[in-house]
Order: sequence, then structure tokens, then C-alpha cells
Amino acid sequence: MLKSIHIRSYRVTPTRLLSIPLSVFALAVVFFLPTSSAVVTQDADASRGHQLFDKRCGGCHSLDNEKEGPRLRTVYGRKAGTVSTFKYSDALAKSGLTWDQVSLDKWLTDPDKFIPDVDMDFHVEKADERADVIAYLKQLSSK
Repeated sequence: MLKSIHIRSYRVTPTRLLSIPLSVFALAVVFFLPTSSAVVTQDADASRGHQLFDKRCGGCHSLDNEKEGPRLRTVYGRKAGTVSTFKYSDALAKSGLTWDQVSLDKWLTDPDKFIPDVDMDFHVEKADERADVIAYLKQLSSK
């Protein structure tokens, strides 16, 4: 049975030999597996996002006027809680975040989990639908 091998003054035991492939595998998982959001973003459809926005978000939000929620035409890239004509929850106003792909995805997944004590309780369960709505909001903000 193999007890140890000496390689240039470094003692390699069977346990250390086993840990090398496990470490390489762990690094591969961390660095090479894309997140589901990143994969969906590549295929996001802004026109479908427009339809989803009208159907699912339009009851509380509009693009240019406040309703139950703030206007959203320029939300992508905007600092959260900064539309001066809308009264935000303290939690959102003090969050300091800027709306981008990641923050909007987390927000639409579960607003209260992302920023506790906010006033929005609606969420979008499907990652592809979130990506489409975000693509639409991003497109509007770039015009």
C-alpha cells in the first residue's frame, strides 16, 4: 500500500492526492457554470416583456405616471427610491441600490426577501419572464 511519495521535498499522501481532483472540480463548478439568470438574459425578449409588463405590472405601475407604484420608464440604471413625486417605503428609499439586471431580478423574484419591509408584494416566479420584463425596462431606459 502506498504510504507517501516525496516530490521535490513535498510529501504527498493519498489523502492529499485525492483532494487535488476535488479542488479542481469545485473550482470548475464555481467558475464555469453560468447562473440561470445569466443564461436567460441572453435570450430575453423585450417585446414579450412589454406584453408581460402591460398584463402583470400595469395594474400598479405605468411608464410615465405614478399609480399605486412609481413610474418605471427610466427605472433601469436609476437609484432606487428616487422618483421625487412618489412616496417609497423607508426600507427601499434607504437601500442605496441601483436598478440593474441583478437587482431587478432579485426584486421581481421576491421583493420582501430582497429588501425586507417594502410595500410591494407582487413577484414573478419564472426566470424567463423576469428576464423579458427586465429587457423591456432596460430598452425603455436607453431611449
